[in-house]
Order: sequence, then C-alpha cells, then structure tokens
Amino acid sequence: MKNITVTVDDDLYFRARLCAAERRTTLSALVRRFVQGIVNEETPFERMQREQNDVLLRLRSSGTGPAASGRLSREEVHSRDAVR
Repeated sequence: MKNITVTVDDDLYFRARLCAAERRTTLSALVRRFVQGIVNEETPFERMQREQNDVLLRLRSSGTGPAASGRLSREEVHSRDAVR
C-alpha cells in the first residue's frame, strides 16, 4: 500500500477529522473511499458506449431495426429493370 501526502489548510483538516470521527472512521479511510469513488466513476465515453448498447438492444428486441425481408435479391440488384 502506498502513502499519499496531501496539503490542506488547518481549518479544512480539522473539519475533515470531525467528519471522519462522526462516521466512526479515520481521515485516511475517508480519503481512500473518496479516491476509490472517483476511480470507479463511469467516464463520459463509457456512459456513451453503455447508452448506445442499450439502444441497440432495444431495437433488436423490438424488431424495429432494418429487416432482411425488405432487401433486394441478388437478381433484383443486378437487374437493369430495377434501376430504371
């Protein structure tokens, strides 16, 4: 385990110690939980990926996505009559 040195003003230090005491923990544990929360936080990119995956799953399950039945066959694609 590594130690971190943080410099804060005296008032903040004493208020943080009181906060830790009210929660029946140490200031180190309080800071550790805070840093852990930041590290575990979802980034904007991760949130965007999750939301995009949710939308794709909903589209697939609802059947509103593009259907293969609406596509042209190979013969229709290459037919000159289909182009005109």
